[in-house]
Amino acid sequence: MQKRRINRQTWKYVYRTFFDVLMVLMFTWTFSYFWRDRLNMLQPIAFLNKGNLLIEIIYALLSFSFIMMLGGFGFGRGRKSALLIGQTVAMLMTNVIALGITTLVIGRVLFIQYILSQYLMIMLINTAELFVYTIIVTDLYRRIFPPFELLQIYGKYQNTLPHKMNLRDDKYHIDASISYTEELEEVFACIDRYDAVLINDIPSEVKNKILKYCFDRDKRVYFTPKISDILVKYSAEVNVVDTPLYLCRNLGMSLPQRFVKRIIDIVLSSIGIVIASPIMLAVAIAIRLYDHGPAIYKQVRCTRDQREFKMYKFRSMVQNAEKDGKARLAAENDDRITPVGRFIRATRLDELPQLFNIFMGDMSIVGPRPERPQLIREYQSTIPEFAYRTHVKAGLTGYAQVYGRYNTTSYDKLKLDIIYVQRQSLALDLQLILMTICVVFMKDSTQGLEEGATNANVLGERKDTEETGDGDPAESAQEREDGASETGETEESCGQQEVDILATDEEK
Repeated sequence: MQKRRINRQTWKYVYRTFFDVLMVLMFTWTFSYFWRDRLNMLQPIAFLNKGNLLIEIIYALLSFSFIMMLGGFGFGRGRKSALLIGQTVAMLMTNVIALGITTLVIGRVLFIQYILSQYLMIMLINTAELFVYTIIVTDLYRRIFPPFELLQIYGKYQNTLPHKMNLRDDKYHIDASISYTEELEEVFACIDRYDAVLINDIPSEVKNKILKYCFDRDKRVYFTPKISDILVKYSAEVNVVDTPLYLCRNLGMSLPQRFVKRIIDIVLSSIGIVIASPIMLAVAIAIRLYDHGPAIYKQVRCTRDQREFKMYKFRSMVQNAEKDGKARLAAENDDRITPVGRFIRATRLDELPQLFNIFMGDMSIVGPRPERPQLIREYQSTIPEFAYRTHVKAGLTGYAQVYGRYNTTSYDKLKLDIIYVQRQSLALDLQLILMTICVVFMKDSTQGLEEGATNANVLGERKDTEETGDGDPAESAQEREDGASETGETEESCGQQEVDILATDEEK
């Protein structure tokens, strides 16, 4: 079993590496053809072999970097649609930068129109190459590497994890389940018969024994982390004595990093306001013409250290959408959403006024989504750790918006936000900004909840059980709508992208 597993993982790595490199070379070859035969000749003195090679290396490095940041090297992990979107956005960004470099190198305004036409051809060819290449490589991967046969070890409470895993039947197949209350010897005997184990919400004491058993037998294990697991995961190793030590700094960004982050927020929000002004004007006019109501509403939200501020957003629902005072989540085909609102929600245009919040310093480009003060108090009564989100400034987009869905539970979104709090850096911010562009095109990120969801079932009735691990406090919870009118109208948060957060480092 061990030898077969090692061979399987080795061949997966070889397969992915080979086709990842081949994809970058495919992009670079297309660019090289146009550069050497059509663009290089526009220079007063054309580059020779070394100059051409340097330009091609720069293009290849740009392609590799953007594809890496946007998750395009995910053959066999992500859905084909997600891969294609990430790869396409990476290709567009690479060619935009290459276009700028080419224009500067040639340095002749007379040829700008011709240069643009050539890069348009490059992008069209790249797009066609991507669709054919990704579909073939992904389908071939799934034929060569069948899904893992999993044994689920479950706890007392039902949750949606098995359903989520089964949605990725190309990667996982839950072949059998057994309760953690069975005799440990019987559980161990079952583990030996399967490729991997899914530990689903069981007490920490039992989980630790199973983890050690699986480690001893080189068995792959999947489990959902508790908040304490996340805090430990991003700690630093300290080698000052002969006893292993971990250090949780819990300080976030340094002062210079926070200063640079603020400068970036000001610059990007200023550029965004200028570029988006015509769009915001058109949206405001459309909302006013539809029902003559206000185009923008303000609502009190909390940012860093739970400081309150007024957040701006375009109104996407009818006026007095929650006239009974109960906050309701947006459901599929919710009749409270206006036709204009449905469009601006799907395209994320309803979020544009928050650029002013970012410019004024109330929010950042990247950070946990701001919550209402009363909801924070409600969440903290069940999950005290909910306050950890406000260790950083609230953001327009964030880790939970990129790696979660709109209908991801509150507890799971909290864990994603805490991952950002622990990992925050300027490099991660850049990656999340770029990935948000991809997420905008994901349908799952705008999916509503079932009819009848309200704040009454926001966190469920169970209390937090971080120490025992016997049940998530919000597993049955439905996430509340992210934006709301001054009277309580609920709105949708920034887009999210489905990713496989259960994948191990070896899979990634």
